[in-house]
Amino acid sequence: MAKDSNKYQDALLGKDIPILSKDEKWQQLFLLSPKTDKIMKLEAELNALVERQEKTREKIKDMKRLKKKLLGEIVVLRDDAGKNPKKRKKIEAEIDDHTRLIKECNEKIEDSEDSMLGLPREIYQVDYQLMIATMELFYHIMQENTREINAIDEWIAKVRVQLKKNIIRMQEKEIENFNVYSYMHNIFGPEVIDLFDLKYDPERRHPIRTPGSKTQNGIIIEDEKYTDN
Repeated sequence: MAKDSNKYQDALLGKDIPILSKDEKWQQLFLLSPKTDKIMKLEAELNALVERQEKTREKIKDMKRLKKKLLGEIVVLRDDAGKNPKKRKKIEAEIDDHTRLIKECNEKIEDSEDSMLGLPREIYQVDYQLMIATMELFYHIMQENTREINAIDEWIAKVRVQLKKNIIRMQEKEIENFNVYSYMHNIFGPEVIDLFDLKYDPERRHPIRTPGSKTQNGIIIEDEKYTDN
């Protein structure tokens, strides 16, 4: 199955795959079977990449907020410099310091954005590997279950045939008992049968009538139209 990863990639091209380690339905799958070492390793790697991406995004947002604040303060400082000539040098020094900080913000934003460039692809690749590992695990489980289902189904089919044969055999023996008892009862009478202590109660253990059988003089016989002769 792992050999076909390129085939899966082609099939999944352009389709959205959820971040599996963050997906509740994916986690619920493992109530059915524990995670393999490979799956746990990929899950940890994926979580680390996602966390790194989230932290980098937050860092960029913080730098942009700080840059916006510094730019706003520069506008105020320039306005103050025009209104207070005596404090111009001090204010200009503050403006220079703000300008330096803004430059640092720009550099940090650029560095962070550069580090983010490859992250989505890395996350997708690990997420894809995790999906394949998950499919391999549960495909194997389903294969094993299917083999067992087929074996049980085959066993049930055999037992059903054997059960049917045994039911027919039991019915035949019951008919034979009933007929023997009836013949002996008719020939020897109940007193003689009682002497031999025959434990047979036709009222309690009555044979099951099958298609093709009929009663004649208290004896169950096969109807000729149902026989092979």
